[in-house]
Parts: sequence; C-alpha cells; structure tokens
Amino acid sequence: MKSAHSQKGMSILSWLMVLTVVAFLANAAFKILPHYLDYMSISKIIMSVETERSLQIRTIGDFYSHVDKGVQVNNIRSLNIRDAIKVKVENNDFKVHLKYEQREPLIENIDLVVRFDKEFRVRMP
Repeated sequence: MKSAHSQKGMSILSWLMVLTVVAFLANAAFKILPHYLDYMSISKIIMSVETERSLQIRTIGDFYSHVDKGVQVNNIRSLNIRDAIKVKVENNDFKVHLKYEQREPLIENIDLVVRFDKEFRVRMP
C-alpha cells in the first residue's frame, strides 16, 4: 500500500497535459465561433424579410440588396454573399438556399472546416 504522502494529486506533468488539451480546444473554439455567429446573423437577415413588412421586398434584386446591407451592417467581410445565397421565387415565396463553407487554419497544414447548408422559405410581404 502506498503512503498518504505519495497520493496528493496530479503531478505537474499531468497538469501541463490537461492545460495543453484545454488550450487546444479553446483555440479551436475561438476560431470556429465567429463563423457560427456570422451564419446566425445571415439567417436572421434572411428571415427579417418576412417579419419586417415595411421593407417592401418584392423582387430577387431587392432581396439581395437587403441581404447585402445586412451583411455590411454586421461587418461580415469573409463571405461573398452573392456566391453563398441563391434565391428563387415560388408561389409568392422566396426560396433561399444558403450554402457555403469557411476554412480556418489550425496547425500548419491542418484546417478547421465549417460547412453551412440551409434552405429558407420566406413569404413575400
């Protein structure tokens, strides 16, 4: 049986290993989080067409213009919105397909990739 003196807890090496894993995960989270926040902002901008009737968005050009303005206001610069969003009009609804991916370098040649693909059906005001 070991004595109580030798069973005090984790060693310095163990604490360094735990700290390294936590730092790695925090680094990855801080690199991915802005992309998810941008995605949520873009989703809210798209859905605002339906909730804000005063905008009077009736054409696809108006829709793109509204989204462009929202992207500028939210300072989303890493995304070309014209390539990421495809808009069609079906039965007095805008059918919006938001599809894009973002890459964030992690270590040397290892990248974190987040891929977003969602369809919205937005009623015309």
